[in-house]
Amino acid sequence: MADNDDIILRDLNDDDLVEQMKDDLYDGMADEVFEGTQILLERGWDANNILSEALVEGMRIVGVDFRDGILFVPEVLQCANAMKGGMGLLRPILAKSEHSSSLGKYVIGTVKGDIHDIGKNLVGMMLEGAGFEVIDLGINNPVENYLKAIDEHQPAILGMSALLTTTMPYMGVVIEELDKRGILKELPVMVGGAPLNQEFADAIGAHSYGRDAAISAELARALVGQNR
Repeated sequence: MADNDDIILRDLNDDDLVEQMKDDLYDGMADEVFEGTQILLERGWDANNILSEALVEGMRIVGVDFRDGILFVPEVLQCANAMKGGMGLLRPILAKSEHSSSLGKYVIGTVKGDIHDIGKNLVGMMLEGAGFEVIDLGINNPVENYLKAIDEHQPAILGMSALLTTTMPYMGVVIEELDKRGILKELPVMVGGAPLNQEFADAIGAHSYGRDAAISAELARALVGQNR
């Protein structure tokens, strides 16, 4: 970032700086988001507050405009990259905050046929902040990937994400296979993604539906018996 930009950001009060960070995130300006995060940390802001008020709220606005066709995938990816600029500073702080030990492993992945991962990545960030060790399987996961990860990592929770209505039913395929193998009795399954709702989650037998990243983290803590 240029020195002049740095001076402008540092001259802003906290509220204006948060608003500017949301604008910079929307514009995909990773360096500016990084700098704004750094300034707020220097001013004594709690990492969780920076995450929720600036970064997650900024990405919520991006998500709304993506849903409404104002932003498109390349632009949203730039926004997500800008968020990573701030998360590089927040992640180690969030991982240590409130918890001296992990609440357990959380396996998360986008289902087969779906290559979207922005929402999943946001949920993963919030889960890390809540005290989970996140095992991210990435995108386009067939049921075999979930089964392998469950066997290898013995997670406390399994999370599945989908952005396309055409890939949503595959979540039911995975849950059905888990049920056949007797895994579903012991392993809570959370689902999430823009086109999902509680009715769909209930219909496929998921234990929990995360409407957004922050709620998903709270629900996950509740599922492992760690309510605040």
